[in-house]
Amino acid sequence: MVVLSRQVVNEQLIKNYKSPSSFFPCNIPLIDISKPESKNQLVKACEEFGFFKVVNHGVPMEFITKLELEAIKFFSSPMSQKEKTGPLDPFGYGNMKIGPNGDVGWVEYILLSTNSEFNYQKFASILGVNPKDIRDAVNDYVLAMKKMACEILEMLAEGLKIHPKNVFSKLLMDEKSDSLFRLNHYPPCPDEFQEYNGRNLIGFGEHTDPQIISLLRSNNTSGLQISLVDGHWISVPPDQNSFFINVGDSLQVMTNGRFKSVKHRVLANSVKSRLSMIYFGGPPLSEKIAPLSSLLIKGDQDSLYKEFTWFEYKNSAYKSRLADNRLVLFEKVL
Repeated sequence: MVVLSRQVVNEQLIKNYKSPSSFFPCNIPLIDISKPESKNQLVKACEEFGFFKVVNHGVPMEFITKLELEAIKFFSSPMSQKEKTGPLDPFGYGNMKIGPNGDVGWVEYILLSTNSEFNYQKFASILGVNPKDIRDAVNDYVLAMKKMACEILEMLAEGLKIHPKNVFSKLLMDEKSDSLFRLNHYPPCPDEFQEYNGRNLIGFGEHTDPQIISLLRSNNTSGLQISLVDGHWISVPPDQNSFFINVGDSLQVMTNGRFKSVKHRVLANSVKSRLSMIYFGGPPLSEKIAPLSSLLIKGDQDSLYKEFTWFEYKNSAYKSRLADNRLVLFEKVL
């Protein structure tokens, strides 16, 4: 991994920096997914926010704690050691640079595929542990995320009165599902950046997630913000005991725009580090993405989007900048 120099990072962060708009207090939807009747709340949250918090999720705390401790140990290691796990190809360790198109942030991360074997020996050698221990910690956590994601997607299908109810979840359950897992670490931001940009340095720039659904868990440090439909940004209070759920671009298309893919970002913190763990539930690369016929009134005439494969959309997203509206290229001209 070639780590960007302090001067280059400084120049790129300032170049890519956008002054955040004012923040507005707002009640993030809080949903108890252990209750079957919450399916209607889930639908409403996806329509109005594209984002919500879930409690009583059933994920064992030991899975969360075990993986978080391994992540903290890794990110606390000397940079010279962490570099040995790179470069991204496309998975592994990354620092500052986000994607291939010039986006940078005050963040370092580990990106993994959930459906292919990764060489955990690189991480294990740094932490001085058995690679099986790390692999098992990731697998236990990811399987729990996949289970929760499928439960939520099936409740959403029921709330929309779509049959069969696994119309969304089967894409994550497919053995060829192109799902990802990401660990983000945002170190405390140095004084020189805070002095230049006040307290609003971008840790991870504004973007939507291209997949179907994202499940986020973070430690008890603030920084996450979402954009409302009117363009105003609101800060999301941290809650290390709950999970935050994002609607992705693919789910927006499949619901023909009824569900909103939420634009979100992370601001750097000047005092505390922030650690987040995100499961991105994606379909198989060959899967065709299009509005579900059961949600269309006049058939294909009512569709807002062209049909495309997940491979086509993923490839297009990879060539874009973080803040780009990726879906605009796949919208129909009505």
